[in-house]
Amino acid sequence: MTIQMIRRLIYITIFTLLLQTTSVIAGTTGSEELSKSGSQDSTKECFEGFSRAMFKFNHALDRAVFEPVAKGYRALPVPIRKGTGNVVDNLRSLLTLSNNILQGDFNRAGNTAARFGINTTAGILGIFDPAAKLGFEDQGKEDFGQTLGAWGAESGCYFVLPILGPTTTRDAVGLVGNVFIDPVYQITHNTEIDNGIVGNSTYSEHNYYYYRGTGAVDFRAKNIESWDSLEENSIDLYASLKSLYLQNRKQKIANSASAVKTQDDSDWEEIDTN
Repeated sequence: MTIQMIRRLIYITIFTLLLQTTSVIAGTTGSEELSKSGSQDSTKECFEGFSRAMFKFNHALDRAVFEPVAKGYRALPVPIRKGTGNVVDNLRSLLTLSNNILQGDFNRAGNTAARFGINTTAGILGIFDPAAKLGFEDQGKEDFGQTLGAWGAESGCYFVLPILGPTTTRDAVGLVGNVFIDPVYQITHNTEIDNGIVGNSTYSEHNYYYYRGTGAVDFRAKNIESWDSLEENSIDLYASLKSLYLQNRKQKIANSASAVKTQDDSDWEEIDTN
Protein backbone atom coordinates (compact mmCIF):
# COMPACT_ATOMS: atom_id res chain seq x y z
CA MET A 1 0.00 0.00 0.00
CA THR A 2 1.47 3.35 -1.05
CA ILE A 3 1.81 6.38 1.18
CA GLN A 4 -0.81 8.18 -0.93
CA MET A 5 -3.34 5.38 -0.38
CA ILE A 6 -2.67 5.37 3.37
CA ARG A 7 -3.13 9.13 3.50
CA ARG A 8 -6.38 8.85 1.58
CA LEU A 9 -7.69 6.22 4.01
CA ILE A 10 -6.83 8.46 6.97
CA TYR A 11 -8.66 11.40 5.40
CA ILE A 12 -11.71 9.29 4.65
CA THR A 13 -11.97 7.81 8.15
CA ILE A 14 -11.50 11.16 9.92
CA PHE A 15 -14.08 13.02 7.90
CA THR A 16 -16.52 10.15 7.83
CA LEU A 17 -16.44 10.22 11.64
CA LEU A 18 -17.27 13.91 11.51
CA LEU A 19 -20.13 13.30 9.12
CA GLN A 20 -21.51 10.32 11.02
CA THR A 21 -21.24 12.18 14.34
CA THR A 22 -23.08 15.21 13.00
CA SER A 23 -25.70 12.95 11.44
CA VAL A 24 -26.58 11.73 14.93
CA ILE A 25 -26.38 15.19 16.45
CA ALA A 26 -28.87 16.33 13.81
CA GLY A 27 -31.52 14.31 15.60
CA THR A 28 -30.90 15.67 19.06
CA THR A 29 -32.82 18.93 18.72
CA GLY A 30 -35.91 17.09 17.52
CA SER A 31 -35.78 14.38 20.16
CA GLU A 32 -39.14 15.27 21.72
CA GLU A 33 -40.95 15.38 18.39
CA LEU A 34 -39.31 12.19 17.20
CA SER A 35 -40.28 10.35 20.37
CA LYS A 36 -43.92 11.09 19.53
CA SER A 37 -43.66 9.92 15.94
CA GLY A 38 -44.60 6.32 16.63
CA SER A 39 -43.31 3.02 17.88
CA GLN A 40 -39.63 2.19 18.21
CA ASP A 41 -37.78 1.13 15.10
CA SER A 42 -37.59 -2.66 14.88
CA THR A 43 -34.02 -2.67 13.56
CA LYS A 44 -31.96 -5.40 15.18
CA GLU A 45 -28.81 -4.56 17.09
CA CYS A 46 -25.66 -6.48 16.22
CA PHE A 47 -22.68 -6.75 18.56
CA GLU A 48 -24.07 -4.41 21.26
CA GLY A 49 -21.08 -4.85 23.56
CA PHE A 50 -18.67 -3.96 20.78
CA SER A 51 -20.88 -1.07 19.63
CA ARG A 52 -21.06 0.45 23.12
CA ALA A 53 -17.28 0.27 23.43
CA MET A 54 -16.86 1.96 20.05
CA PHE A 55 -19.43 4.59 21.02
CA LYS A 56 -17.39 5.49 24.10
CA PHE A 57 -14.25 5.74 21.99
CA ASN A 58 -15.91 7.95 19.38
CA HIS A 59 -17.53 10.10 22.07
CA ALA A 60 -14.17 10.68 23.73
CA LEU A 61 -12.63 11.58 20.38
CA ASP A 62 -15.42 14.06 19.73
CA ARG A 63 -14.83 15.71 23.10
CA ALA A 64 -11.06 15.85 22.62
CA VAL A 65 -10.96 17.01 19.00
CA PHE A 66 -14.15 17.85 17.18
CA GLU A 67 -16.05 19.82 19.82
CA PRO A 68 -13.09 22.16 20.52
CA VAL A 69 -12.67 22.71 16.77
CA ALA A 70 -16.38 23.48 16.45
CA LYS A 71 -16.23 25.97 19.33
CA GLY A 72 -13.24 27.66 17.71
CA TYR A 73 -15.20 27.88 14.47
CA ARG A 74 -18.03 29.57 16.34
CA ALA A 75 -15.67 32.43 17.16
CA LEU A 76 -15.72 33.48 13.48
CA PRO A 77 -18.08 36.30 12.45
CA VAL A 78 -21.63 35.20 11.60
CA PRO A 79 -21.48 36.25 7.90
CA ILE A 80 -18.37 34.12 7.38
CA ARG A 81 -19.95 31.08 9.03
CA LYS A 82 -23.19 31.52 7.12
CA GLY A 83 -21.42 31.96 3.77
CA THR A 84 -19.18 28.98 4.44
CA GLY A 85 -22.15 26.79 5.31
CA ASN A 86 -23.97 27.92 2.16
CA VAL A 87 -21.01 27.06 -0.09
CA VAL A 88 -20.69 23.61 1.43
CA ASP A 89 -24.43 22.97 1.13
CA ASN A 90 -24.32 24.08 -2.50
CA LEU A 91 -21.60 21.54 -3.32
CA ARG A 92 -23.36 18.86 -1.28
CA SER A 93 -26.48 19.37 -3.39
CA LEU A 94 -24.74 17.61 -6.29
CA LEU A 95 -24.81 14.34 -4.33
CA THR A 96 -28.45 15.03 -3.53
CA LEU A 97 -29.13 15.54 -7.24
CA SER A 98 -27.58 12.16 -8.10
CA ASN A 99 -29.78 10.45 -5.53
CA ASN A 100 -32.91 12.35 -6.60
CA ILE A 101 -32.40 10.91 -10.09
CA LEU A 102 -31.67 7.39 -8.84
CA GLN A 103 -34.86 7.50 -6.77
CA GLY A 104 -36.85 8.61 -9.81
CA ASP A 105 -37.89 11.80 -8.01
CA PHE A 106 -37.51 14.13 -10.96
CA ASN A 107 -39.46 17.00 -9.40
CA ARG A 108 -36.96 17.19 -6.56
CA ALA A 109 -34.11 16.65 -9.03
CA GLY A 110 -35.27 19.67 -11.04
CA ASN A 111 -35.52 21.77 -7.90
CA THR A 112 -32.06 20.68 -6.75
CA ALA A 113 -30.52 21.38 -10.17
CA ALA A 114 -32.15 24.81 -10.32
CA ARG A 115 -30.90 25.68 -6.84
CA PHE A 116 -27.36 24.65 -7.73
CA GLY A 117 -27.36 26.60 -10.99
CA ILE A 118 -28.80 29.78 -9.50
CA ASN A 119 -26.73 29.75 -6.33
CA THR A 120 -23.49 28.91 -8.14
CA THR A 121 -23.93 31.86 -10.51
CA ALA A 122 -26.11 34.58 -8.97
CA GLY A 123 -25.20 33.38 -5.48
CA ILE A 124 -21.44 33.65 -6.17
CA LEU A 125 -20.40 29.99 -5.89
CA GLY A 126 -23.11 29.39 -3.31
CA ILE A 127 -22.14 32.02 -0.75
CA PHE A 128 -25.67 33.41 -1.00
CA ASP A 129 -29.00 31.65 -1.54
CA PRO A 130 -31.01 33.65 -4.11
CA ALA A 131 -32.67 30.42 -5.29
CA ALA A 132 -34.83 30.32 -2.15
CA LYS A 133 -36.10 33.84 -2.88
CA LEU A 134 -37.05 32.70 -6.38
CA GLY A 135 -39.17 29.87 -4.99
CA PHE A 136 -36.66 27.03 -5.16
CA GLU A 137 -36.62 26.01 -1.51
CA ASP A 138 -34.11 23.56 -0.04
CA GLN A 139 -35.93 20.22 0.11
CA GLY A 140 -33.30 18.39 2.15
CA LYS A 141 -30.24 16.27 1.53
CA GLU A 142 -30.25 12.80 -0.01
CA ASP A 143 -27.59 10.09 0.15
CA PHE A 144 -27.23 6.60 -1.27
CA GLY A 145 -28.37 4.99 1.97
CA GLN A 146 -31.66 6.84 1.56
CA THR A 147 -31.82 5.74 -2.06
CA LEU A 148 -31.40 2.11 -1.05
CA GLY A 149 -34.21 2.59 1.46
CA ALA A 150 -36.40 4.16 -1.22
CA TRP A 151 -35.71 1.10 -3.38
CA GLY A 152 -37.06 -1.09 -0.60
CA ALA A 153 -33.88 -2.27 1.10
CA GLU A 154 -34.28 -3.03 4.80
CA SER A 155 -32.01 -1.28 7.26
CA GLY A 156 -30.36 -4.48 8.45
CA CYS A 157 -28.41 -4.54 11.69
CA TYR A 158 -27.58 -1.43 13.69
CA PHE A 159 -24.01 -1.18 14.92
CA VAL A 160 -21.31 1.33 15.76
CA LEU A 161 -17.95 1.29 14.07
CA PRO A 162 -14.69 2.72 15.39
CA ILE A 163 -14.08 6.09 13.74
CA LEU A 164 -16.98 5.61 11.29
CA GLY A 165 -19.60 5.83 14.05
CA PRO A 166 -23.26 4.67 14.12
CA THR A 167 -24.70 3.02 11.04
CA THR A 168 -26.77 0.15 9.74
CA THR A 169 -25.96 -2.46 7.15
CA ARG A 170 -27.84 -0.49 4.51
CA ASP A 171 -26.27 2.84 5.44
CA ALA A 172 -22.78 1.34 5.53
CA VAL A 173 -23.28 0.20 1.94
CA GLY A 174 -24.64 3.68 1.23
CA LEU A 175 -21.42 5.29 2.46
CA VAL A 176 -19.49 3.32 -0.13
CA GLY A 177 -22.04 4.12 -2.82
CA ASN A 178 -21.79 7.84 -2.12
CA VAL A 179 -18.18 7.79 -3.27
CA PHE A 180 -19.14 6.53 -6.72
CA ILE A 181 -22.07 8.88 -7.35
CA ASP A 182 -20.78 12.09 -5.75
CA PRO A 183 -19.75 14.43 -8.61
CA VAL A 184 -17.48 16.45 -6.31
CA TYR A 185 -15.55 13.32 -5.35
CA GLN A 186 -15.23 12.22 -8.95
CA ILE A 187 -14.03 15.64 -10.12
CA THR A 188 -11.41 15.99 -7.39
CA HIS A 189 -10.13 12.42 -7.57
CA ASN A 190 -10.49 11.14 -11.10
CA THR A 191 -10.61 14.00 -13.58
CA GLU A 192 -7.61 15.35 -15.48
CA ILE A 193 -8.43 18.90 -16.47
CA ASP A 194 -6.79 22.17 -17.45
CA ASN A 195 -5.91 21.02 -20.97
CA GLY A 196 -4.87 17.57 -19.84
CA ILE A 197 -2.27 18.70 -17.32
CA VAL A 198 -2.19 16.16 -14.49
CA GLY A 199 -1.96 17.44 -10.96
CA ASN A 200 -3.83 20.69 -11.36
CA SER A 201 -4.17 21.84 -7.74
CA THR A 202 -7.54 23.53 -8.33
CA TYR A 203 -9.26 20.14 -8.35
CA SER A 204 -6.89 18.01 -6.28
CA GLU A 205 -7.97 15.38 -3.78
CA HIS A 206 -7.37 17.39 -0.63
CA ASN A 207 -9.98 19.95 -1.74
CA TYR A 208 -12.64 17.24 -1.36
CA TYR A 209 -11.64 16.55 2.24
CA TYR A 210 -11.48 20.27 3.04
CA TYR A 211 -15.03 20.61 1.73
CA ARG A 212 -16.40 17.63 3.66
CA GLY A 213 -14.51 18.47 6.85
CA THR A 214 -15.61 22.11 6.77
CA GLY A 215 -19.22 21.07 6.34
CA ALA A 216 -19.01 18.70 9.28
CA VAL A 217 -17.42 21.33 11.54
CA ASP A 218 -20.05 23.88 10.50
CA PHE A 219 -22.83 21.44 11.36
CA ARG A 220 -21.23 20.37 14.63
CA ALA A 221 -20.92 24.02 15.64
CA LYS A 222 -24.62 24.62 15.02
CA ASN A 223 -25.55 21.73 17.31
CA ILE A 224 -23.28 22.15 20.33
CA GLU A 225 -26.19 23.09 22.61
CA SER A 226 -28.38 20.28 21.30
CA TRP A 227 -25.71 17.68 21.97
CA ASP A 228 -24.98 19.05 25.44
CA SER A 229 -28.67 19.03 26.29
CA LEU A 230 -29.06 15.42 25.22
CA GLU A 231 -26.04 14.39 27.28
CA GLU A 232 -27.47 16.06 30.36
CA ASN A 233 -30.96 14.61 29.99
CA SER A 234 -30.33 11.07 28.76
CA ILE A 235 -30.26 8.17 31.19
CA ASP A 236 -28.57 6.03 28.53
CA LEU A 237 -26.92 8.26 25.91
CA TYR A 238 -26.06 5.30 23.68
CA ALA A 239 -29.69 4.12 23.56
CA SER A 240 -31.00 7.65 23.01
CA LEU A 241 -28.69 8.24 20.07
CA LYS A 242 -29.51 4.88 18.57
CA SER A 243 -33.22 5.67 18.67
CA LEU A 244 -32.71 9.15 17.22
CA TYR A 245 -30.44 7.88 14.47
CA LEU A 246 -32.86 5.18 13.33
CA GLN A 247 -35.94 7.39 13.48
CA ASN A 248 -34.17 10.24 11.70
CA ARG A 249 -33.05 7.93 8.89
CA LYS A 250 -36.59 6.55 8.60
CA GLN A 251 -37.97 10.07 8.26
CA LYS A 252 -35.43 11.01 5.61
CA ILE A 253 -36.11 7.92 3.51
CA ALA A 254 -39.84 8.68 3.62
CA ASN A 255 -39.15 12.36 2.78
CA SER A 256 -41.40 13.28 5.68
CA ALA A 257 -41.36 16.71 7.26
CA SER A 258 -38.26 16.75 9.43
CA ALA A 259 -38.45 17.52 13.12
CA VAL A 260 -34.74 18.24 13.02
CA LYS A 261 -33.63 21.84 13.31
CA THR A 262 -30.23 23.38 13.92
CA GLN A 263 -29.32 26.58 15.69
CA ASP A 264 -30.35 29.60 13.63
CA ASP A 265 -27.52 31.82 12.43
CA SER A 266 -29.32 34.84 13.89
CA ASP A 267 -29.00 33.35 17.37
CA TRP A 268 -25.29 32.58 17.21
CA GLU A 269 -24.19 35.98 18.51
CA GLU A 270 -26.06 35.34 21.78
CA ILE A 271 -24.46 31.97 22.43
CA ASP A 272 -21.66 31.66 24.97
CA THR A 273 -18.81 30.04 23.06
CA ASN A 274 -16.45 29.60 26.01
